[in-house]
Amino acid sequence: MFSRLSIPTPFQVGPVNAYIAGRTVVDPGPDSGEGWSKLLDELEKRGLSPADVEQVLVTHPHPDHFGLARRFRDEGARVLASPACSRIIDDFEARLAYEQSFFVDCFERHGMARSTAKTVTDLPEAYLQYAPDCDTDRLLESGEEVTVDDEPVQVGEAEGHAPGELVFEYETEDGLEAVVGDQVLPDITPNPLLQPPAEEGKARPRVLPAFNDSLDALREAGHDRMLPGHREVIDDPVGRITEIRESHEDRTENVLDLVDGKTTAMDVMEGLFGDLPATELFPGMSEAVGHLDVLEARGEVTRSERGGVVVYERS
Repeated sequence: MFSRLSIPTPFQVGPVNAYIAGRTVVDPGPDSGEGWSKLLDELEKRGLSPADVEQVLVTHPHPDHFGLARRFRDEGARVLASPACSRIIDDFEARLAYEQSFFVDCFERHGMARSTAKTVTDLPEAYLQYAPDCDTDRLLESGEEVTVDDEPVQVGEAEGHAPGELVFEYETEDGLEAVVGDQVLPDITPNPLLQPPAEEGKARPRVLPAFNDSLDALREAGHDRMLPGHREVIDDPVGRITEIRESHEDRTENVLDLVDGKTTAMDVMEGLFGDLPATELFPGMSEAVGHLDVLEARGEVTRSERGGVVVYERS
């Protein structure tokens, strides 16, 4: 059903995959002149203009995926996303400010110097220019159906990588396919980044345990192919998900080996990666805290506070 469009991005991950079927576009890419020009070229090849696009489906609220949705909406397209995604893309700047406030305190409590945490959380401000606010015209829940090019597409949920991430599943002559955003990638092991609570004062979501559970469910769903957010189509979804899960399990065991007495997440990150540049500290802490969350959920480590700092010990 969907054709893959490789859209350039200014980010380290490289190009993002947009998908098009009829007059529907999924994840149009970041708001940049280069990305927009590429999309215009692809539409023109199909005899379409931006005003001909009727709907834009957003898998998740990361700038490299939703940034150009606003331009299509201004041309008359409807934007469809999950409620959690919608709350973020409606006011991305406010969401970033909330994340910055939360993670400065969070990282300090996990052993990072406050000045370093401030530097780390200020870096994503560079993303704002690629992610203009975009209203959502229809909120999608798991189990719903949308029509794409006169064919039914089932909406499913995927947890862990980003708030409110969706997958879009449909039958083809060659089997069951799904657009899966960044939940499953062909040759990158996804690192679910830490997320703040959905509401201030609530508990921080445990993203890596949720991500692992979501992968297990996708592995059992019977897909013949997956269309990921980056790089090539995945022709062996079960095999690829198994590789990702095994990689995560290996890292979890590595993290357990690093828990020696009262250990902070900062200690674990430094044990895993050594001295990281500031640009890599957020994903580094996401790995450390995420795998500690997995170990805590399994009862293999316990979590406590010592002088306002979170520490972990083997159970």
